[in-house]
Amino acid sequence: MKNKRNRFFIWPAVVVLFLDQLSKLIIMATFELYQSVPVVRGFFNLVLVRNRGMAFGMMNHRQGRLVFYSLILLTIAAIAVLIYWAARQAKEATRILFGLGLILGGAVGNLVDRVRLGFVIDFLDFFVGRYHWPAFNLADSAITVGTIWVAIHLIRQGIHRG
Repeated sequence: MKNKRNRFFIWPAVVVLFLDQLSKLIIMATFELYQSVPVVRGFFNLVLVRNRGMAFGMMNHRQGRLVFYSLILLTIAAIAVLIYWAARQAKEATRILFGLGLILGGAVGNLVDRVRLGFVIDFLDFFVGRYHWPAFNLADSAITVGTIWVAIHLIRQGIHRG
């Protein structure tokens, strides 16, 4: 990957990783496990939960070491694919590199939690009435936004080529 293009891939990843880890440290230092604090009544709380599964609480239950290590290996594989994909982008693909950087930062942020703590810290709790979206964190948000960003720009590239 060319040095000038690194900023479109590396810097978003570094910013996401920093903000993700900082936000999790603040939440862990100020909240008890499962403590919930309303931010916008009836819509959004901050809550400290431990996610042993995947993004948005999928497979969030006590699992054996095989599943734990499988999640770590899958994350490392995904990171390798992201880096490979970014390295192969054309020089004008800075928009796609930005999205890949968001995804990379989120993946590394959650990997750091899983390796360091054995689980991922989630704390953003959105809901309407009794219907809750699974709690998530800034890393999950960056992965989601980055994925949508990349998809939009890949579709736009296809339209312009077609």
